[in-house]
Amino acid sequence: MANFFANSAQWLQLLSVGWLVRDLTDSFATSGLLVVTVGGMTTLPTLIVGPWAGVLGDRVDRRKLVITLQSFMTCAALVFALVVSSGHVQWWHTYIYVLVSGICWSTTLTVRQTLVANTVPKEALVNAYAANTLTITGTRILGPFVGGILISTLGFGWNFTIEACFYAATVLTLIPMKTPYYQERTANSEGSPLANLIEGIQYIRKQERVILNLILLGLIPNVLLHPVWFMLPVFTVDVLHRNVEVGGYLLATTGAGGLISALAIASLGFGINRGLVCIFSIMFAATTTILFAHSQWLFLAIIFIGAMSFGQANFRTSSSTLIQSLVPDQLRGRITSLHMYSQGFVFMSSLAVGWLVDLTTVVVALTVIGSAGLVLGLISYMILPRVRDAR
Repeated sequence: MANFFANSAQWLQLLSVGWLVRDLTDSFATSGLLVVTVGGMTTLPTLIVGPWAGVLGDRVDRRKLVITLQSFMTCAALVFALVVSSGHVQWWHTYIYVLVSGICWSTTLTVRQTLVANTVPKEALVNAYAANTLTITGTRILGPFVGGILISTLGFGWNFTIEACFYAATVLTLIPMKTPYYQERTANSEGSPLANLIEGIQYIRKQERVILNLILLGLIPNVLLHPVWFMLPVFTVDVLHRNVEVGGYLLATTGAGGLISALAIASLGFGINRGLVCIFSIMFAATTTILFAHSQWLFLAIIFIGAMSFGQANFRTSSSTLIQSLVPDQLRGRITSLHMYSQGFVFMSSLAVGWLVDLTTVVVALTVIGSAGLVLGLISYMILPRVRDAR
């Protein structure tokens, strides 16, 4: 439930800041670049904060850490809602808010993932992580769907107010939470944070190389393909010739695709080894990105963006459960943060994609992204035997 509220806030923010920046920069020659990069700004702090968030999560009470940061974000979202409602908001205000939010998100994302493993026995881990994925995909249906309607009727201020309410609900839900499978670790408190971080890096470099392979593989869906979602405001206006309400529907559809994936995995399992699921899911997501780029009818665009999200969700669930099943709990926070580290590069890829959109068209940019993802997926299948054989 805490993840449901936290992810609802995140998806509502992603929709709102993209369309807010588009409205504020509509007359700018670099509008496409600014719209795409403001979405990627959330992940930028992961490059610095991410690994240390894992170290912190292995040294302190994970639940209390999330409660503290989400309480801060409640206040920050309320302040930004007041700025937007006042009518004095500038596009760079949005960048500052997203950056602050990204620092908190980069920390809590890792810790909230590890908390799942602290609530269930190891044999239930796959089902638990798939069920947790429902909180990501399910909220991606609800948040953007409602958010798009609110923007078109009441304006942007209400979206950020509701975002603050979701953060507050996260805090209230976590207060009574129990973690029966949390393992006390006195050894970690004796070493320095740097030594703790090095220990995690050495673990994936020397003992579990398949985790390192999965982290590298994750660059394709998490860095190359992920900016597709940030391009939806531009695609909606330039290709479909629709408004923010339809833009909300498209982002909500990505949640539907992920929801179907999570339900299938939680109910049926993987069928084949999870390593192959990871690779095939990337190639499927890349192919449907190309098809989405050339979908000028709304119905086809909804089908293909939903299918693209289905492939991404399959990769994330299969890779996350595979990694969580391989690591000991005393290293769980650090390994999870290293697994999430690739998301920090999304801002750089967003800059490149936004530049490509302004230089060419959104259709060309999407086609290039999908084609590159498909080629890299095929190469990964050939050169990563540890991933192919991972179960």
